[in-house]
Amino acid sequence: MRIGFGNDIHRLSEGRRLMIGGIEIPYDKGEEAHSDGDVLLHAIIDAILGASAKGDIGMYFPDNKDFTKDMDSIAMLKSIQNQTGAKIINIDSVVTLEKPKLRDHINEIRKSIADALEIDIDRISVKAKTAEGLGPVGEGKAIKAEAVVLLE
Repeated sequence: MRIGFGNDIHRLSEGRRLMIGGIEIPYDKGEEAHSDGDVLLHAIIDAILGASAKGDIGMYFPDNKDFTKDMDSIAMLKSIQNQTGAKIINIDSVVTLEKPKLRDHINEIRKSIADALEIDIDRISVKAKTAEGLGPVGEGKAIKAEAVVLLE
């Protein structure tokens, strides 16, 4: 059994899609990023890589290469699972942003991740928090995600 931790943060800006866990969330801002910017999937990818002692997301999907421009993070997640041979026991994660509220999207996000990894949805936990108005996340300028993964 191995545990891995991952996190990611991105600025929010107009004209971008807000992608969380492979799902587009309706909102007037989205993540600034070279790829699709899905902070939750990027945190999960880093957690899988950490538990596997295989580096970090930037080693596999550099933000200065054409092949990663606007890349779908679900494809990144599947690629990392295949490369590491990770057997995921469970994922626990937190997404922190002020707006929009994610409560109505949590189960769809969990299902998206479970489907991508081909595991039961009951192995995926996604929690949504705010930053209580503190820092760039609290000011609505950024979104952050953290994830812990248990591998066998």
